Amino acid sequence: MTRVLVVDDSALMRRHLGQLLQQQPGFDVRTARNGVEALSIVEDFDPEVVTLDVNMPEMDGITCLSRIMVGSPRPVIMVSSITEQGAETTLQALSLGALDFVQKPGGTISLSLDEIAAQLVAKVKMAAGARVRGRIVAQPKAPPPRAIVARGTQEMGLVLLGVSTGGPALLETILPALPATLPWPVLVAQHMPSSFTGVFARRLDALCGITVQEVRAPTPLQPGNVYIARGDADMIVTLRAGQLTAMSVPAGEQYRWHPSVTRLVDSAAQCVPADRLIGVLLTGMGDDGAEAMARWHRQGMRTIAQDADSSAVFGMPHELIRRAGANIVLASDAIAGQIARWLTAGRRAAAS
Repeated sequence: MTRVLVVDDSALMRRHLGQLLQQQPGFDVRTARNGVEALSIVEDFDPEVVTLDVNMPEMDGITCLSRIMVGSPRPVIMVSSITEQGAETTLQALSLGALDFVQKPGGTISLSLDEIAAQLVAKVKMAAGARVRGRIVAQPKAPPPRAIVARGTQEMGLVLLGVSTGGPALLETILPALPATLPWPVLVAQHMPSSFTGVFARRLDALCGITVQEVRAPTPLQPGNVYIARGDADMIVTLRAGQLTAMSVPAGEQYRWHPSVTRLVDSAAQCVPADRLIGVLLTGMGDDGAEAMARWHRQGMRTIAQDADSSAVFGMPHELIRRAGANIVLASDAIAGQIARWLTAGRRAAAS
């Protein structure tokens, strides 16, 4: 039996969520009214997964999450509103160690639960087998001054990152570690709703020595910048007046996840030779991007797969490895350095 603890201050929400999960085969479910009660039940019940509301009396979800991740780390799914403030709080929770989140839509309770039921069940099942590292991310130091990168883009390549579950906290460590003089743009497809990606881009921009922005309108790509795909849509690369440009386009029905890593990679490979592409596939369930990166890897694209030990969910990178599409398999803390080494070696070769 998979032990699940549902924490919510609304009696109606607790009952509905508890019944929803209890109906699933193999789930043993208990509930708590607030963070204080949740911590007591965690000690006695030892749940394998916790769903945690953000706003609660006595002890809110963020404080409760911090206590759990310090004292007895385990997978936690946050249940959050779709407002900008809710997005900020949820991203803070992901930095503190929460594995994933489920949006709490507006409307009646029954309608809301109908909308999120399948997503909640799938994420709880996924979380039961996920890896969790019990640590709280320290407050970042001030980033180094941003470099002014003034180079021609004729020979510019692209770094393409695909990531899903466990990605926000991971990107908060990888992207700030990239050098401020990075000679290529970095494009990121993180599976995330549109209400979160703008907030997430601003959060990353504050952490990084390079500029980070969400792509909503056609955006010319510049070296040493990071571009975050808008949620609930797809990001593609195109040529406009000879300039590499990122565009946000409606989510393609043929793609299962959004923003689609597969669509990003394939569009980039139509504009840039494969040997000037670096693909990085990070933690997440499913296989988004794996086939596309493996296909272009055979044409010269350099690729990195995150290793199992540092992945919260070893789905997407495992699929890239299984397809023989990874040049190298690395722990998360080695990925930024490898990207920098490849690009430094490329600049030296071009200068010689």
